[in-house]
Amino acid sequence: MNDTPAAPAAAPFAATTPSGIAMPLGMFVFTLLYGGMTVLAGVLAYKQVQLWPTSLAVESGIFPFLLLVVISSTLSQQYGRDAAKRIVWWGFLPLGLSALLMQLVLALPASSEMIAFRPDDLAAFERVHASTWRVWMAGPASYITSLLLNIWIFDRLRGSGDGESTLGLMVRGAIASALSQAVDSVIFITLAFYGEFDITDLMIGQVLAKVFLSLVLVPFLITFGVRAAKWLDGRASN
Repeated sequence: MNDTPAAPAAAPFAATTPSGIAMPLGMFVFTLLYGGMTVLAGVLAYKQVQLWPTSLAVESGIFPFLLLVVISSTLSQQYGRDAAKRIVWWGFLPLGLSALLMQLVLALPASSEMIAFRPDDLAAFERVHASTWRVWMAGPASYITSLLLNIWIFDRLRGSGDGESTLGLMVRGAIASALSQAVDSVIFITLAFYGEFDITDLMIGQVLAKVFLSLVLVPFLITFGVRAAKWLDGRASN
């Protein structure tokens, strides 16, 4: 008779590495979201949208990129700075693969049906995506600088105390996001669009929008993200 105790059943929806080490469900879910946002930020960045009622503008990649800030801060708060930094570095993988796949698709010949019946769509697709090489090059430079800066500031402001109020978490998130996103805007706009058109309105609009959203929206999203991660981790342990 085998008296060896049975191994505990895996928690519902728990994620495990190949070595069998359990990954917190919250980290697993937020990592998936993080990878998707890195790709989406590069795709959306080509379009600039106007900040009504002014003439200022922002590039649309700002929206998924702010979510990258929220996710990295959430991971830093819940799982530690080193875990958040690893996710940032691993974010280069989906970013690089999506860039390579885009080049592959552009190089492959279009179908005869598309050439015959949708030539305008084909021309628009190729013109837009073939012109995004500067965006794809600028993205990683601003991405790694601003997100690592965000994690560093967010962690430094935490201090050595274990206890922290929700307000303290929100203030740290707002300050770290505002500073890191201002740096991100300068790097990205300059590398992606300088020389193509006057970037003054876009630069000003981008910085103002990111700082404003960092102060009024990001703190609440980080608070929600931390609570969601805790809820997911608790669900997996039941």
